[in-house]
Amino acid sequence: MRNPFRYFNSSPEIIRLAVMMYVRYALSLRQVEDLLFERGIDISHETVRFWWNRFGPIFAAESRTRRADRRFFSNWRWHLDEVFVRINGETHYLWRAVDHEGEVLEVFVTKRRERSAALKFLKCAMKRYGQPNAVVTDRLPPYRAAMNVIGNAKRQECGGRLNNRAENSHQPFRRREEAMSKFRDVKILQKFPAAHASFHNLFNLERHLTTREIFKHNRTCALGEWRQLAA
Repeated sequence: MRNPFRYFNSSPEIIRLAVMMYVRYALSLRQVEDLLFERGIDISHETVRFWWNRFGPIFAAESRTRRADRRFFSNWRWHLDEVFVRINGETHYLWRAVDHEGEVLEVFVTKRRERSAALKFLKCAMKRYGQPNAVVTDRLPPYRAAMNVIGNAKRQECGGRLNNRAENSHQPFRRREEAMSKFRDVKILQKFPAAHASFHNLFNLERHLTTREIFKHNRTCALGEWRQLAA
């Protein structure tokens, strides 16, 4: 693999820090610029934008590959849900697949919410993770129609509060969307949620479920893995 940092004057540590601050936290480009300046790093917010567009997908893809090698039960139960996102006044739909532990498996953007869109989303997720044993959805008809085509309609579960895990997984993205003052381009909408989901998976330490010592250990491991991306 070629060194992705070649021809860059800034060190890889600074680039990783800037990308992590922008994607992981609900910060604007100019807020990242100010925080880095306070640490003695003088760069423009447009540099942060360029670094994010250049290295964000690289870091996300490598992180997703590393975590996929260590996960064995992502196909036990999936939770599927979709939310609408407006781009220049036009409605698009962001589909999301989450496993039983809250790990975001796949995000997918479509212009319509119909059977062909749901089918394309399911095929994209199954190509990477295989067939799930159970699929939890809401009562949106395209889900049932798409699963009838695939042949796993008997595995669908819906009703009540079964899909709260998928609906709650939208919250970090919604907070990030508000900080960015909405999206203005479909390509950015497809790229950013995918990278954001990968970073969220890496740093989602579930501190409310563990002791302080375990949380500190997991946080150290997550930061260590982050520093190794594209090393």
